[in-house]
Amino acid sequence: MKASSCICLYDAVTTVTVPFIPVFLCGRHTGRVQLPRHLAFGSLAGFLVAFSLPPWGWWPLALIGFALLSYAILDTTRLQRFATGWAMGFVWLAMGELWMFDLTAPGYVFVFVVFGAGYGLAAVAAGSGERQRVLLPAANVIIEWLRWAWPFGGVPLATVPMTQVESPLATVLPLGGGLLLVAVTVLSGIALRLLWQRRFDHAAMTFGPVVVAVIIGVMVPNGSVIDTLDVAVVQGGGPQRTRADVCENQAVFERHVEATNTIDREVDLIVWPENVVNPIADGTPLGRCDDLFYMTEAMDRVAEVARQQNAVLIPGWFHNDGPRHNVNYSTAVNPDGETVSRYDKVRIVPFGEFVPLRGFIENFSDDVPSRDVRAGDGPAILDSDVGRFGVSISWEIFFESRGRAAIRDGGEVLINPTNGSSYWLTILQSQQVASSQLRALETGRWVLQAAPTGFSAIVSPDGELLDRTDVSEQKVLYATIERREGLTLATRFGPWPMLVLAALALAGTSLRRRDAT
Repeated sequence: MKASSCICLYDAVTTVTVPFIPVFLCGRHTGRVQLPRHLAFGSLAGFLVAFSLPPWGWWPLALIGFALLSYAILDTTRLQRFATGWAMGFVWLAMGELWMFDLTAPGYVFVFVVFGAGYGLAAVAAGSGERQRVLLPAANVIIEWLRWAWPFGGVPLATVPMTQVESPLATVLPLGGGLLLVAVTVLSGIALRLLWQRRFDHAAMTFGPVVVAVIIGVMVPNGSVIDTLDVAVVQGGGPQRTRADVCENQAVFERHVEATNTIDREVDLIVWPENVVNPIADGTPLGRCDDLFYMTEAMDRVAEVARQQNAVLIPGWFHNDGPRHNVNYSTAVNPDGETVSRYDKVRIVPFGEFVPLRGFIENFSDDVPSRDVRAGDGPAILDSDVGRFGVSISWEIFFESRGRAAIRDGGEVLINPTNGSSYWLTILQSQQVASSQLRALETGRWVLQAAPTGFSAIVSPDGELLDRTDVSEQKVLYATIERREGLTLATRFGPWPMLVLAALALAGTSLRRRDAT
C-alpha cells in the first residue's frame, strides 16, 4: 500500500480512534500509525458525532460529522462506503456508551461493533452519488429505528436526536418525533457539505425541507393547560457507582425521608426516585445485616410521609415477588396516606432486570442472576387526587413509545422515577436528562425526573431544562408546573409516517436504478 493512498491522523484524532478500529501501517519511515482514507474520514465523523452527545453536547459537531460522512462516501465502492459508515458508528458508539464497559464489557463491545455495522449498511444504501440527499437520511432513519427496537426491545442510547436536543432543529419533535429529527439532522449535514463545495443552489434545495419542518414544528399544537401544580422532586443523595445491598436499603429510604422533611413550602405533589422503597418480606432473618427494612414498616412509613406533607407522594418500589421474580413499580399515595394507584414497569432492562435466553446462557455461566423483574402490562398512568400522571420508569424514558403510551393513556404530566447510582461516569445520566427533554418536546408535557444520586431534573414542554441536581447531593427541586391535555402529531401517529417515507424513498430509488440498468 502506498503512503499516498492513506491519510495520517493527527495526534488528537489518532489518540481517540486508533484503540477502537483496525489500523494499517503505510509508509515505512514515518513512524506514525496511518489509516486508509475511508476509515480515517469515518472515524473523524464518529468522533464529531460523539462529542455532540451529552454530556459534552456540542450539537453543531453532529452536523459537521454527517457532512464529512456525506463527502467521504462520494464516488466510492460499496466496501469503502461500508467501512466509512462502520468506522463512524464504531467510534461514535464506543465513546457515547463508554459507561457500559463498567457494567458489561461484552455488551459494550457488541454495541459498537454490531450497531456500528448498521451505519455501514446505511452508507452503502445511500449510494456514491447525489441521490444520497434522499437516501442517506432515509437509511439513517431506518437504522436508528432498528437500534431503538432490536435486540431484546432495543438499545436507544447515544442516539442522533440526543445530539440535537438543544439545537433549533429539535422544534420538529412535536411534528414527527425523533425519526424526523434524525432526518433533518442528516439533511443539514449534507447541506453543509454542499455549501463547503460552493454548490449553493443544491445546498438551498437540500436545506429547504429542514426549514419547512422547523417552521411547521413551531406551529403545530402541543396541548393545552388544564391547571397548575406545585411540585417537589426529591433526591436523597449518596455515593455513586454502588451496587444493590439489602443491608443498605433502610439507609437509602431514610435519606429520602430526610430530604423530604426539608420541604419548606406547601406542594401538591412529591416525586421520589425509582426503587428507593426496597423492603423485604416480614420475618426474614437478619443474616449479616444489623437491621432490615421490612414490608409492613415500609408501607406504614410511606403513608406517614404523605400525611405529614399533606401532598400526593409518588414513591418507587422494588422487592421480591415469589421465588423467581422481582417487581419494579411506582405508586400514587394520596395525602390521607391511602395508596390509590400502581404502575409496574413494562420495558425492563435486558441483562439488568431480566436475562434474555436464560436457559441457553445458564449452560455457560454460573453468574446469571437468579431473578428476573416481572414486566407489567397495564396502562402507564397513576391516578391521584391532584391529577393523572403518565409514568416512564428509568430505562423507559429512552423509548419514545413508552412516553407516547403514557400520554395516550391520559397522562397530564410525565414522571420519570429513575436510579443511576450504579453507573460509572455521568454519560448515561446526562443522556437520560436529554431523553426527558426529547419526551417533553414530543408529547407537549412537563417531565419530572427523580434519581436517588442524580441527575434529577425538571423539564418544561418546550424542552427547556429548568433545574437539575448534581451527582450525589441531597436536594429538593421545586417548580410550579402545568397539567396538560391534548396530543401532538408525534404522539398521535408515532414513528410510522417517517418509517413509511424512509422505506418508500429507499424502495423508489432502488426501482429507478433497476429500470435504468
